[in-house]
Amino acid sequence: MDTYHDLISQTFDFPTDEFTVENNELRFEGIDLMALVKKHGTPLRLAYLPKISSQIQRAQAWFARGIEQTGYRGKYSYAYCTKASHFSFVVEEALKNDVHIETSSWFDTNIIRAMHAKGRVKKDTFIICNGFKTEEYKHEITRLINDGFVNCMPILDSPNEVDYYHDNVREKCRVGMRLASDEEPRFQFYTSRLGIRYSDSVALYESKIKDDPRFELSMLHYFINTGIKDTSYYWSELSRFVHQYCELRKVCPTLTTLDIGGGLPIQTSIQKEYDYPYMIEEVLRTIKRICDEEGVPEPDIFTEFGIFTVGESGATIYSILDEKLQNDKELWYMIDGSFITNLPDTWALNQRFIMLALNGWDKRYKKIQLGGLTCDSQDYYNAEKHIYQVFLPERKPATDKEPLYVGFFHTGAYQESLSGYGGVKHCLIPAPKIVILDRDADGTLTDRVFAEEQTGESMLRILGYEV
Repeated sequence: MDTYHDLISQTFDFPTDEFTVENNELRFEGIDLMALVKKHGTPLRLAYLPKISSQIQRAQAWFARGIEQTGYRGKYSYAYCTKASHFSFVVEEALKNDVHIETSSWFDTNIIRAMHAKGRVKKDTFIICNGFKTEEYKHEITRLINDGFVNCMPILDSPNEVDYYHDNVREKCRVGMRLASDEEPRFQFYTSRLGIRYSDSVALYESKIKDDPRFELSMLHYFINTGIKDTSYYWSELSRFVHQYCELRKVCPTLTTLDIGGGLPIQTSIQKEYDYPYMIEEVLRTIKRICDEEGVPEPDIFTEFGIFTVGESGATIYSILDEKLQNDKELWYMIDGSFITNLPDTWALNQRFIMLALNGWDKRYKKIQLGGLTCDSQDYYNAEKHIYQVFLPERKPATDKEPLYVGFFHTGAYQESLSGYGGVKHCLIPAPKIVILDRDADGTLTDRVFAEEQTGESMLRILGYEV
Protein backbone atom coordinates (compact mmCIF):
# COMPACT_ATOMS: atom_id res chain seq x y z
CA MET A 1 0.00 0.00 0.00
CA ASP A 2 1.31 3.46 -0.93
CA THR A 3 0.86 5.51 2.20
CA TYR A 4 1.10 9.24 2.77
CA HIS A 5 4.41 8.56 4.52
CA ASP A 6 5.65 6.78 1.38
CA LEU A 7 4.65 9.74 -0.77
CA ILE A 8 6.52 12.29 1.33
CA SER A 9 9.60 10.09 1.78
CA GLN A 10 9.84 9.35 -1.95
CA THR A 11 9.27 12.99 -2.98
CA PHE A 12 11.69 14.65 -0.56
CA ASP A 13 14.81 13.97 1.45
CA PHE A 14 12.71 13.16 4.48
CA PRO A 15 12.87 13.37 7.49
CA THR A 16 14.53 16.77 7.83
CA ASP A 17 15.99 18.81 10.67
CA GLU A 18 12.57 20.45 11.08
CA PHE A 19 10.11 17.68 10.27
CA THR A 20 10.01 14.10 11.53
CA VAL A 21 7.29 11.49 12.05
CA GLU A 22 6.69 9.42 15.17
CA ASN A 23 3.84 6.91 15.48
CA ASN A 24 2.44 8.20 12.17
CA GLU A 25 2.18 11.74 13.54
CA LEU A 26 4.15 14.78 12.45
CA ARG A 27 6.71 16.51 14.64
CA PHE A 28 7.80 20.11 13.94
CA GLU A 29 11.08 21.13 15.60
CA GLY A 30 10.60 18.06 17.81
CA ILE A 31 7.21 19.32 19.03
CA ASP A 32 4.28 16.93 19.48
CA LEU A 33 1.75 18.84 17.38
CA MET A 34 -1.11 16.45 18.01
CA ALA A 35 -0.73 16.97 21.75
CA LEU A 36 -1.09 20.72 21.21
CA VAL A 37 -4.15 20.19 19.02
CA LYS A 38 -5.79 18.01 21.66
CA LYS A 39 -5.02 20.64 24.31
CA HIS A 40 -6.01 23.78 22.39
CA GLY A 41 -8.22 22.66 19.49
CA THR A 42 -8.23 24.09 15.96
CA PRO A 43 -7.88 26.35 14.09
CA LEU A 44 -4.60 27.04 15.86
CA ARG A 45 -1.78 29.48 15.22
CA LEU A 46 1.63 28.56 16.68
CA ALA A 47 4.65 30.82 17.19
CA TYR A 48 7.85 28.94 18.10
CA LEU A 49 10.15 31.58 19.58
CA PRO A 50 13.48 29.68 19.56
CA LYS A 51 13.32 29.58 15.76
CA ILE A 52 13.48 33.39 15.65
CA SER A 53 16.76 33.46 17.54
CA SER A 54 18.22 30.56 15.56
CA GLN A 55 17.43 32.30 12.25
CA ILE A 56 19.17 35.48 13.37
CA GLN A 57 22.19 33.55 14.61
CA ARG A 58 22.39 31.56 11.36
CA ALA A 59 22.48 34.73 9.26
CA GLN A 60 25.05 36.36 11.55
CA ALA A 61 27.25 33.26 11.24
CA TRP A 62 26.88 33.17 7.43
CA PHE A 63 27.96 36.80 7.15
CA ALA A 64 30.87 36.26 9.53
CA ARG A 65 32.00 33.31 7.44
CA GLY A 66 31.48 35.23 4.19
CA ILE A 67 33.54 38.17 5.46
CA GLU A 68 36.33 35.79 6.41
CA GLN A 69 36.18 33.86 3.12
CA THR A 70 36.17 36.96 0.90
CA GLY A 71 38.47 39.17 2.93
CA TYR A 72 35.74 41.80 3.12
CA ARG A 73 36.87 44.76 5.20
CA GLY A 74 33.52 46.17 6.34
CA LYS A 75 31.47 45.21 9.41
CA TYR A 76 28.07 43.52 9.43
CA SER A 77 24.97 44.37 11.48
CA TYR A 78 21.56 42.68 11.59
CA ALA A 79 18.32 44.69 11.81
CA TYR A 80 14.86 43.25 12.40
CA CYS A 81 12.23 44.62 10.02
CA THR A 82 9.24 45.05 12.33
CA LYS A 83 6.57 45.09 9.61
CA ALA A 84 6.98 41.32 9.19
CA SER A 85 5.48 40.90 12.66
CA HIS A 86 4.96 43.63 15.25
CA PHE A 87 3.93 41.36 18.12
CA SER A 88 5.73 42.05 21.39
CA PHE A 89 6.82 38.41 21.79
CA VAL A 90 8.48 38.49 18.34
CA VAL A 91 10.27 41.82 18.82
CA GLU A 92 11.47 40.87 22.30
CA GLU A 93 12.84 37.55 21.06
CA ALA A 94 14.65 39.21 18.16
CA LEU A 95 16.21 41.81 20.45
CA LYS A 96 17.90 39.08 22.49
CA ASN A 97 20.36 38.63 19.62
CA ASP A 98 22.28 41.91 19.29
CA VAL A 99 20.06 43.27 16.53
CA HIS A 100 18.84 46.70 15.53
CA ILE A 101 15.37 47.79 14.41
CA GLU A 102 13.91 48.97 11.11
CA THR A 103 10.60 50.87 11.18
CA SER A 104 8.12 51.70 8.45
CA SER A 105 5.46 53.91 10.05
CA TRP A 106 5.09 56.37 12.91
CA PHE A 107 3.21 53.76 14.93
CA ASP A 108 6.47 51.80 15.09
CA THR A 109 7.96 54.57 17.20
CA ASN A 110 5.50 53.65 19.97
CA ILE A 111 7.04 50.18 19.93
CA ILE A 112 10.53 51.67 20.14
CA ARG A 113 9.56 53.64 23.22
CA ALA A 114 7.81 50.66 24.81
CA MET A 115 10.89 48.48 24.26
CA HIS A 116 13.16 51.23 25.57
CA ALA A 117 11.06 51.46 28.74
CA LYS A 118 11.62 47.72 29.23
CA GLY A 119 15.35 48.07 28.64
CA ARG A 120 15.21 46.06 25.41
CA VAL A 121 16.10 48.98 23.12
CA LYS A 122 18.98 51.26 24.12
CA LYS A 123 19.49 54.83 23.04
CA ASP A 124 22.43 53.76 20.90
CA THR A 125 20.44 51.00 19.13
CA PHE A 126 20.19 51.75 15.42
CA ILE A 127 16.61 52.66 14.50
CA ILE A 128 16.44 52.74 10.72
CA CYS A 129 13.34 54.72 9.80
CA ASN A 130 12.21 53.64 6.36
CA GLY A 131 9.07 54.22 4.33
CA PHE A 132 7.32 57.31 3.03
CA LYS A 133 7.12 59.83 5.85
CA THR A 134 3.80 61.35 6.85
CA GLU A 135 3.85 64.46 9.05
CA GLU A 136 3.23 62.26 12.10
CA TYR A 137 6.07 59.95 11.16
CA LYS A 138 8.56 62.80 10.64
CA HIS A 139 7.43 64.33 13.93
CA GLU A 140 8.02 61.09 15.87
CA ILE A 141 11.40 60.50 14.23
CA THR A 142 12.42 64.02 15.21
CA ARG A 143 11.25 63.44 18.79
CA LEU A 144 13.38 60.32 19.05
CA ILE A 145 16.45 62.15 17.74
CA ASN A 146 15.92 65.13 20.04
CA ASP A 147 15.32 62.76 22.99
CA GLY A 148 18.81 61.32 22.60
CA PHE A 149 18.30 58.21 20.45
CA VAL A 150 21.64 58.91 18.85
CA ASN A 151 21.36 56.27 16.12
CA CYS A 152 17.80 57.00 15.07
CA MET A 153 18.33 57.42 11.35
CA PRO A 154 15.68 58.74 8.94
CA ILE A 155 16.12 57.17 5.52
CA LEU A 156 15.14 59.87 3.05
CA ASP A 157 12.43 58.64 0.72
CA SER A 158 11.68 61.88 -1.17
CA PRO A 159 13.78 64.98 -1.85
CA ASN A 160 11.73 67.33 0.33
CA GLU A 161 11.66 65.08 3.41
CA VAL A 162 14.89 66.50 4.75
CA ASP A 163 13.32 70.00 4.93
CA TYR A 164 11.28 68.93 7.96
CA TYR A 165 14.40 67.76 9.79
CA HIS A 166 16.18 71.00 8.95
CA ASP A 167 13.37 72.89 10.68
CA ASN A 168 12.88 70.66 13.71
CA VAL A 169 15.93 68.52 14.57
CA ARG A 170 18.07 70.08 17.31
CA GLU A 171 20.70 67.36 17.73
CA LYS A 172 23.39 66.17 15.35
CA CYS A 173 22.12 63.11 13.53
CA ARG A 174 22.88 60.66 10.79
CA VAL A 175 20.58 60.31 7.81
CA GLY A 176 20.30 57.75 5.08
CA MET A 177 18.95 57.77 1.56
CA ARG A 178 16.84 55.13 -0.17
CA LEU A 179 17.42 54.71 -3.89
CA ALA A 180 14.47 53.80 -6.13
CA SER A 181 15.35 50.44 -7.63
CA ASP A 182 13.97 49.14 -10.91
CA GLU A 183 11.29 46.53 -10.36
CA GLU A 184 11.47 42.98 -11.66
CA PRO A 185 10.75 42.94 -15.44
CA ARG A 186 7.38 41.21 -15.03
CA PHE A 187 6.18 43.80 -12.51
CA GLN A 188 3.45 46.23 -13.57
CA PHE A 189 5.66 49.30 -13.05
CA TYR A 190 9.22 49.91 -14.14
CA THR A 191 10.57 51.69 -11.08
CA SER A 192 9.65 51.52 -7.40
CA ARG A 193 7.35 54.27 -6.12
CA LEU A 194 9.61 54.53 -3.06
CA GLY A 195 13.03 56.13 -2.81
CA ILE A 196 15.13 58.84 -4.44
CA ARG A 197 15.85 58.62 -8.14
CA TYR A 198 19.43 57.59 -8.85
CA SER A 199 19.96 60.74 -10.90
CA ASP A 200 18.86 62.96 -7.99
CA SER A 201 20.94 61.42 -5.20
CA VAL A 202 24.18 63.38 -5.56
CA ALA A 203 22.37 66.67 -6.09
CA LEU A 204 20.20 66.07 -3.02
CA TYR A 205 23.25 65.45 -0.87
CA GLU A 206 25.09 68.51 -2.14
CA SER A 207 22.14 70.90 -1.93
CA LYS A 208 20.43 69.87 1.33
CA ILE A 209 22.77 67.77 3.48
CA LYS A 210 26.43 68.56 2.82
CA ASP A 211 26.58 72.07 4.30
CA ASP A 212 24.40 71.56 7.39
CA PRO A 213 26.65 70.59 10.33
CA ARG A 214 23.75 68.83 12.08
CA PHE A 215 23.38 66.18 9.37
CA GLU A 216 25.67 63.43 8.20
CA LEU A 217 24.77 61.20 5.28
CA SER A 218 26.04 57.82 6.42
CA MET A 219 23.79 55.15 4.89
CA LEU A 220 22.53 54.24 1.43
CA HIS A 221 19.51 51.95 1.37
CA TYR A 222 18.62 49.45 -1.33
CA PHE A 223 15.44 47.39 -1.48
CA ILE A 224 14.47 44.64 -3.91
CA ASN A 225 10.97 43.29 -3.40
CA THR A 226 11.91 39.73 -4.35
CA GLY A 227 14.68 39.62 -1.72
CA ILE A 228 18.18 38.25 -2.15
CA LYS A 229 17.96 35.67 -4.92
CA ASP A 230 20.43 34.15 -7.33
CA THR A 231 18.97 35.73 -10.47
CA SER A 232 20.39 37.98 -13.16
CA TYR A 233 17.84 40.63 -12.17
CA TYR A 234 19.06 40.70 -8.56
CA TRP A 235 22.77 40.80 -9.38
CA SER A 236 22.21 43.50 -11.98
CA GLU A 237 20.31 45.73 -9.56
CA LEU A 238 22.84 45.14 -6.76
CA SER A 239 25.73 46.09 -9.06
CA ARG A 240 23.90 49.23 -10.19
CA PHE A 241 23.30 50.18 -6.55
CA VAL A 242 26.93 49.63 -5.51
CA HIS A 243 28.17 51.76 -8.42
CA GLN A 244 25.88 54.55 -7.18
CA TYR A 245 27.29 54.14 -3.67
CA CYS A 246 30.75 54.59 -5.11
CA GLU A 247 29.71 57.76 -6.95
CA LEU A 248 28.26 59.23 -3.76
CA ARG A 249 31.14 58.04 -1.60
CA LYS A 250 33.60 60.02 -3.73
CA VAL A 251 31.88 63.29 -2.78
CA CYS A 252 30.59 62.28 0.67
CA PRO A 253 33.28 60.87 2.98
CA THR A 254 30.74 60.23 5.78
CA LEU A 255 28.89 57.65 3.66
CA THR A 256 30.13 54.44 5.25
CA THR A 257 27.21 51.99 5.24
CA LEU A 258 25.02 50.08 2.79
CA ASP A 259 21.64 48.85 3.97
CA ILE A 260 20.54 45.84 1.90
CA GLY A 261 16.78 45.46 2.20
CA GLY A 262 14.51 42.77 0.80
CA GLY A 263 15.88 39.98 2.93
CA LEU A 264 16.77 36.34 2.55
CA PRO A 265 13.98 34.05 1.29
CA ILE A 266 12.45 31.42 3.53
CA GLN A 267 11.87 27.80 2.65
CA THR A 268 8.45 27.24 1.06
CA SER A 269 9.02 23.56 0.34
CA ILE A 270 10.36 20.68 2.44
CA GLN A 271 13.13 20.33 -0.12
CA LYS A 272 15.96 22.76 0.54
CA GLU A 273 15.83 25.47 -2.11
CA TYR A 274 18.50 28.03 -1.22
CA ASP A 275 22.24 27.98 -0.68
CA TYR A 276 22.33 30.84 1.80
CA PRO A 277 26.12 30.95 2.45
CA TYR A 278 26.78 31.05 -1.31
CA MET A 279 24.37 33.95 -1.89
CA ILE A 280 25.79 35.95 1.01
CA GLU A 281 29.36 35.41 -0.19
CA GLU A 282 28.33 36.56 -3.67
CA VAL A 283 26.79 39.73 -2.25
CA LEU A 284 30.03 40.46 -0.40
CA ARG A 285 32.17 39.63 -3.44
CA THR A 286 30.08 41.89 -5.68
CA ILE A 287 30.36 44.86 -3.32
CA LYS A 288 34.08 44.27 -2.75
CA ARG A 289 34.85 43.91 -6.46
CA ILE A 290 33.05 47.10 -7.51
CA CYS A 291 34.52 49.13 -4.64
CA ASP A 292 38.02 47.94 -5.59
CA GLU A 293 37.39 48.92 -9.22
CA GLU A 294 36.08 52.34 -8.18
CA GLY A 295 38.80 52.96 -5.61
CA VAL A 296 36.51 53.56 -2.63
CA PRO A 297 36.46 51.88 0.81
CA GLU A 298 34.23 48.87 1.28
CA PRO A 299 31.18 49.89 3.30
CA ASP A 300 29.81 48.42 6.48
CA ILE A 301 26.67 46.41 5.77
CA PHE A 302 23.27 46.36 7.41
CA THR A 303 20.58 43.91 6.41
CA GLU A 304 16.90 44.19 7.24
CA PHE A 305 15.54 40.68 7.57
CA GLY A 306 11.87 40.44 8.47
CA ILE A 307 10.38 37.39 6.76
CA PHE A 308 13.59 35.43 7.27
CA THR A 309 13.63 36.33 10.98
CA VAL A 310 10.10 35.32 11.87
CA GLY A 311 8.55 33.46 8.91
CA GLU A 312 9.79 29.95 9.71
CA SER A 313 8.74 30.24 13.38
CA GLY A 314 5.03 30.12 12.56
CA ALA A 315 2.53 27.34 11.86
CA THR A 316 -1.23 27.31 11.30
CA ILE A 317 -3.22 24.14 11.94
CA TYR A 318 -6.70 23.15 10.79
CA SER A 319 -8.90 20.12 11.12
CA ILE A 320 -10.77 18.67 8.15
CA LEU A 321 -14.48 19.03 8.81
CA ASP A 322 -15.88 17.15 5.84
CA GLU A 323 -15.23 16.20 2.25
CA LYS A 324 -17.24 16.97 -0.88
CA LEU A 325 -16.99 15.46 -4.34
CA GLN A 326 -17.73 18.12 -6.96
CA ASN A 327 -18.07 17.58 -10.74
CA ASP A 328 -17.37 13.86 -10.20
CA LYS A 329 -13.63 14.57 -10.08
CA GLU A 330 -12.84 17.37 -7.62
CA LEU A 331 -12.51 16.08 -4.08
CA TRP A 332 -12.66 18.91 -1.55
CA TYR A 333 -11.53 18.73 2.07
CA MET A 334 -13.24 21.53 4.00
CA ILE A 335 -11.11 23.07 6.77
CA ASP A 336 -12.38 24.66 9.99
CA GLY A 337 -10.95 28.05 9.07
CA SER A 338 -10.28 30.28 6.09
CA PHE A 339 -7.28 30.98 3.89
CA ILE A 340 -8.54 34.48 3.17
CA THR A 341 -8.83 35.40 6.85
CA ASN A 342 -5.94 33.34 8.30
CA LEU A 343 -3.39 32.99 5.47
CA PRO A 344 -4.25 35.86 3.10
CA ASP A 345 -1.01 35.58 1.10
CA THR A 346 -2.23 32.26 -0.29
CA TRP A 347 -4.98 33.96 -2.28
CA ALA A 348 -3.72 37.55 -2.62
CA LEU A 349 -0.19 36.67 -3.81
CA ASN A 350 -0.51 32.95 -4.57
CA GLN A 351 2.06 32.34 -1.84
CA ARG A 352 2.86 28.70 -1.13
CA PHE A 353 3.69 27.40 2.33
CA ILE A 354 4.89 24.00 3.51
CA MET A 355 1.73 21.91 3.98
CA LEU A 356 1.74 18.53 5.74
CA ALA A 357 -0.76 16.28 7.45
CA LEU A 358 -0.35 16.03 11.21
CA ASN A 359 -1.77 12.51 11.47
CA GLY A 360 -2.76 9.64 9.23
CA TRP A 361 0.70 9.07 7.78
CA ASP A 362 0.01 5.33 7.55
CA LYS A 363 -3.06 5.82 5.35
CA ARG A 364 -3.41 5.93 1.59
CA TYR A 365 -3.22 9.39 0.10
CA LYS A 366 -5.55 11.26 -2.24
CA LYS A 367 -5.30 14.23 -4.54
CA ILE A 368 -7.56 16.88 -3.01
CA GLN A 369 -8.38 20.58 -2.93
CA LEU A 370 -8.63 22.41 0.39
CA GLY A 371 -11.59 24.73 0.86
CA GLY A 372 -12.08 27.45 3.46
CA LEU A 373 -15.23 28.42 5.33
CA THR A 374 -15.97 31.78 3.72
CA CYS A 375 -18.43 32.11 0.87
CA ASP A 376 -15.73 33.57 -1.40
CA SER A 377 -14.77 31.41 -4.39
CA GLN A 378 -11.09 32.32 -3.85
CA ASP A 379 -10.96 30.69 -0.43
CA TYR A 380 -9.03 27.57 -1.44
CA TYR A 381 -5.59 25.98 -1.58
CA ASN A 382 -4.94 23.49 -4.38
CA ALA A 383 -1.26 23.57 -5.28
CA GLU A 384 2.03 22.89 -3.55
CA LYS A 385 5.09 24.71 -4.83
CA HIS A 386 6.89 21.57 -5.95
CA ILE A 387 4.07 19.67 -7.70
CA TYR A 388 1.19 22.13 -8.28
CA GLN A 389 -1.18 19.68 -6.57
CA VAL A 390 -2.17 18.82 -3.01
CA PHE A 391 -2.14 15.30 -1.54
CA LEU A 392 -3.36 14.33 1.92
CA PRO A 393 -4.27 11.09 3.69
CA GLU A 394 -7.71 9.73 2.89
CA ARG A 395 -10.49 10.11 5.42
CA LYS A 396 -12.70 7.28 6.66
CA PRO A 397 -15.15 9.01 9.01
CA ALA A 398 -16.96 5.76 9.85
CA THR A 399 -13.84 4.15 11.31
CA ASP A 400 -11.40 7.02 12.05
CA LYS A 401 -11.02 7.63 15.77
CA GLU A 402 -9.98 11.28 15.28
CA PRO A 403 -10.29 13.94 12.59
CA LEU A 404 -7.60 14.51 10.01
CA TYR A 405 -5.46 17.55 10.79
CA VAL A 406 -3.36 19.60 8.35
CA GLY A 407 -0.62 22.08 9.14
CA PHE A 408 0.76 25.01 7.17
CA PHE A 409 4.32 25.84 8.19
CA HIS A 410 6.56 28.91 7.87
CA THR A 411 3.53 31.20 8.18
CA GLY A 412 5.04 33.48 10.83
CA ALA A 413 5.43 36.68 8.78
CA TYR A 414 2.79 39.19 7.69
CA GLN A 415 -0.31 36.97 7.89
CA GLU A 416 -1.76 38.58 11.04
CA SER A 417 -1.26 42.15 9.85
CA LEU A 418 -2.57 41.44 6.34
CA SER A 419 -5.65 39.70 7.73
CA GLY A 420 -6.21 42.51 10.26
CA TYR A 421 -5.77 40.48 13.44
CA GLY A 422 -7.59 42.31 16.23
CA GLY A 423 -7.41 45.57 14.29
CA VAL A 424 -3.70 45.76 13.31
CA LYS A 425 -2.86 46.56 9.69
CA HIS A 426 0.10 46.15 7.34
CA CYS A 427 2.93 48.48 8.41
CA LEU A 428 0.60 49.52 11.28
CA ILE A 429 -1.23 51.98 9.05
CA PRO A 430 -4.17 53.01 11.28
CA ALA A 431 -7.82 52.40 10.52
CA PRO A 432 -9.26 55.74 9.29
CA LYS A 433 -11.94 57.82 10.94
CA ILE A 434 -15.42 56.67 9.89
CA VAL A 435 -18.03 59.37 9.20
CA ILE A 436 -21.71 58.54 8.62
CA LEU A 437 -23.56 60.69 6.08
CA ASP A 438 -27.35 61.01 6.01
CA ARG A 439 -30.06 63.49 5.10
CA ASP A 440 -32.75 65.05 7.29
CA ALA A 441 -36.40 65.04 6.27
CA ASP A 442 -35.88 68.38 4.52
CA GLY A 443 -32.91 67.05 2.56
CA THR A 444 -30.16 68.71 4.62
CA LEU A 445 -26.92 66.68 4.62
CA THR A 446 -25.74 65.58 8.08
CA ASP A 447 -22.52 63.95 9.19
CA ARG A 448 -21.52 62.26 12.43
CA VAL A 449 -18.39 60.47 13.57
CA PHE A 450 -18.90 56.75 14.04
CA ALA A 451 -15.25 56.01 14.99
CA GLU A 452 -12.13 58.12 15.36
CA GLU A 453 -8.88 57.22 13.62
CA GLN A 454 -7.17 54.30 15.30
CA THR A 455 -4.68 55.25 18.00
CA GLY A 456 -1.21 53.99 18.71
CA GLU A 457 -2.29 52.93 22.19
CA SER A 458 -4.98 50.62 20.81
CA MET A 459 -2.47 48.94 18.50
CA LEU A 460 0.03 48.47 21.31
CA ARG A 461 -2.62 46.72 23.39
CA ILE A 462 -3.47 44.35 20.51
CA LEU A 463 0.21 43.56 19.97
CA GLY A 464 0.91 42.78 23.62
CA TYR A 465 2.80 45.90 24.72
CA GLU A 466 2.05 47.50 28.06
CA VAL A 467 0.31 50.88 27.70
